[in-house]
Amino acid sequence: MTLDDRLKSEIEHRRDALIALTQALIAIPTLNPPGRNYLEICEYLADHLGARGFTTELIRAKGTPGDSERYPRWNMIARIEGTRPGECVHFNAHHDVVELGHGWTRDPFGGEIEGDRIYGRGACDMKGGLAASVIAAEAFLAICPDFAGSIEISATADEETGGYGGVAYLAEQGRFDPDRVQHVIIPEPLHKDQICLGHRGVWWAEIETHGRIAHGSMPFLGDSAIRHMGAVLAEMEETLFPLLLNKRTEMPVIPEGARASTLNINSIHGGEPEQEEGFTGLPAPCVADRCRIVIDRRFLIEEDIGAVKSEISALMERVKERRPSFTYEIRDLFEVQPSMTDREAPIVRSTAAAIEAVLGREASYVVSPGTYDQKHIDRIGRLKNCIAYGPGLLELAHQPDEWVGIADMLDSAKVMALVLVELLDPA
Repeated sequence: MTLDDRLKSEIEHRRDALIALTQALIAIPTLNPPGRNYLEICEYLADHLGARGFTTELIRAKGTPGDSERYPRWNMIARIEGTRPGECVHFNAHHDVVELGHGWTRDPFGGEIEGDRIYGRGACDMKGGLAASVIAAEAFLAICPDFAGSIEISATADEETGGYGGVAYLAEQGRFDPDRVQHVIIPEPLHKDQICLGHRGVWWAEIETHGRIAHGSMPFLGDSAIRHMGAVLAEMEETLFPLLLNKRTEMPVIPEGARASTLNINSIHGGEPEQEEGFTGLPAPCVADRCRIVIDRRFLIEEDIGAVKSEISALMERVKERRPSFTYEIRDLFEVQPSMTDREAPIVRSTAAAIEAVLGREASYVVSPGTYDQKHIDRIGRLKNCIAYGPGLLELAHQPDEWVGIADMLDSAKVMALVLVELLDPA
């Protein structure tokens, strides 16, 4: 039996362990926001990997966005050294999950199994991928105890809200310095036969229109900021959305609709604040003197961030020309440049060969419509040799009754283990 076959067989033997680990991770409700139970999941993983020979660290990202004594931003890094000098392969997964939303028919934290599926919030995005990377490393160590280099596994905070309390913080601390880590796989749910090379860019901004408060029975004495915002939204529909639809990229972005530039209006707030739940009174009759929207602009590697922002500024000025009392503000919230790893990078070539060896077909190459933590590894860590590869279907992320396939996790774990064989030179 070849080494590859022995590894694949070892992972099949660990099927029950993979299921149990995935269920245990799902059962810890690491909801973000606000950032619940981060320490619990990091301690669980540190105990699990420490018992298997890894040196583990718990790292709090103090002072990062969202970090507080009530909701501290905890991260875990585990590392194991080989018997000879060599390069480091790092598996990075975020441990936080998004809110539940409505429409669940199962316990979101129950890890229920039906057929080949494990259900739960984070099953697909991305606790199934985290578990698969752990099992891949454990199987590799069992079959290949004599190897060159090192393996790292991290579970990091806040990817769902930008990653600033997780990978960004660790990158700032030098944890992804190319002299320390040479290869990174992020097991995001892009499916087991696809290699994700990177992601589109993003610019979030808040747009506020101004008005003047007055009595609601005499709105002509005031100036409605909501009506001003209505004019902004109408101008977006008339000119901006058609413009974006015609911007296309050569990046292999999936799904097809994301090959174009996009804009999402993330939220809108205007006028009186909403009262606390249970309030039974009526609203006061007032003209709204403020209205705010948050925009989520996803842009392409062919676009310049300055031009992206100028499109919005020009739109606002067009509205102003038609509305004499119109004033506004645009506030940057955050921005991320597009990122794309070269198809000839070592981690890409090794993963492609492993996919073909496990699945018997060539890998597909894709780019994610949304950003993930590769942005920080690339921009802050200056490490270009990074991809996303993991089990799960992207369209299930953030959905009710989220699930991950057991067979997909096993196959992905086999691919990750064969990557370790390729890069860590086992004797």
